[in-house]
Amino acid sequence: MLQHTLLLFQTAEGLDREGEGVGTQSFFDIITQGGPLGIIIVLVLLVLSVMAIYIFVERYLTIKRAGKIDENFMNNIRANVQSGNINGAKALCQTTDSPVARMVEKGLQRIGKPLRDIDAAIENVGNLEIFKLEKNLSTLASIAGAAPMIGFFGTVTGMILAFYKMATEQNVTPDVLAGGIYQALITTAFGLFIGILAFVGYNLLVASVEKVVFKMERTTVEFMDLLQEPSA
Repeated sequence: MLQHTLLLFQTAEGLDREGEGVGTQSFFDIITQGGPLGIIIVLVLLVLSVMAIYIFVERYLTIKRAGKIDENFMNNIRANVQSGNINGAKALCQTTDSPVARMVEKGLQRIGKPLRDIDAAIENVGNLEIFKLEKNLSTLASIAGAAPMIGFFGTVTGMILAFYKMATEQNVTPDVLAGGIYQALITTAFGLFIGILAFVGYNLLVASVEKVVFKMERTTVEFMDLLQEPSA
């Protein structure tokens, strides 16, 4: 029993020493040991991460601002149109910075023409507004797919270098081989981390755009019903 206890203490002490040895290396030290190619790959991943964060924050704020619609907006438009104050309705649209206001303004400019032409004009403006909302979303999707692949490329090149050292050096210890392997795998972990964040951010933004599109379609229906009320 005493021998087993001493053996456990010796094993724990050895693990602590190994942990201290590994802990002395920082993330920057591990990257710099990967050579010029490993450093370039990590720098590319860092650039992609900054781009992904910037696109997500900028698009999130833009889409959130576009989705804010005053509940009294359509009521005011309805009151102005029914009273014949078309210029007042247009002025209200011009002072409201939202895709819905720009769509309604285009419809007000087409009043007097066939309803089909008005609907087509509003639809064209709506498609343009959706295109603006989806700006850079394709870039974010590309980052979500490219980052893991770039990280995997860094792992493959790192493994090649590790096995090359193992083939050329005479005395290769398990520590040297293990060090080269985890040094190579760190690029894949970094690339997967960036890819997951970009993928989640992309899906959140797409869902937010769909909500704004629904509000735009609802407002279009309300406006077209408003134009048909006088003739009813």
